[in-house]
Amino acid sequence: MTVTISRLYNSYDDAREAIRNLEAAGVAAGDISVVASNADNWYSENGNGRGATARDTTTRDTIVDRDLDGKDDRAEAAATGAGVGATAGGIAGLLAGLGIIAIPGVGPVVAAGWLVATLAGAATGGVAGGIIGPLTQTGLSKEDAEIYAEGIRRGGAVVTARVKGADAPKLQSIMDRSAVNVRERAAAYRDSGWQSFDPKAAPYTTDQVQRERELYTRR
Repeated sequence: MTVTISRLYNSYDDAREAIRNLEAAGVAAGDISVVASNADNWYSENGNGRGATARDTTTRDTIVDRDLDGKDDRAEAAATGAGVGATAGGIAGLLAGLGIIAIPGVGPVVAAGWLVATLAGAATGGVAGGIIGPLTQTGLSKEDAEIYAEGIRRGGAVVTARVKGADAPKLQSIMDRSAVNVRERAAAYRDSGWQSFDPKAAPYTTDQVQRERELYTRR
């Protein structure tokens, strides 16, 4: 039996850590998906425009970082004689098809993995409920899907993994290491006046995302 596990993270950096840990535990790249906010333009799909890394959000130089290791793939390729897209192992396989999708109420996201096709439908209005539909298809309740969607809108990331039922407890523990406590995050959102995810809401700006992340810096 296969089960699906999803977790919310404060940033793509935390999501990347979870993906690396999942792969180290034996989960195939084809069974992992990631959806990360690109509201602060940390990722440049084709190498044009600003592409700051999450490790240095003040950087203004364009980078191509398909393996999400915080380093420009072109520099890594030059050092090894390889081409961009073939510079590293790890999660590079998962992210080979990584691209940017604009989702109503969320804004631009960087996505990769098996969930991308459904997200593309949400971006074009082909999936009822926008991003909520794809998230509930991963097994999340509608209530949790709204919190996850709002988390992405505010600069976060979601990792979803399809795993064997027998392995689920161990892999859930691995994903929990850097994940957001969804119940606490939902309470914080509601304390600030948030009620539910609004697909018509304006996407967060770079400054708003940075302020939001500062509120929840892991200690």
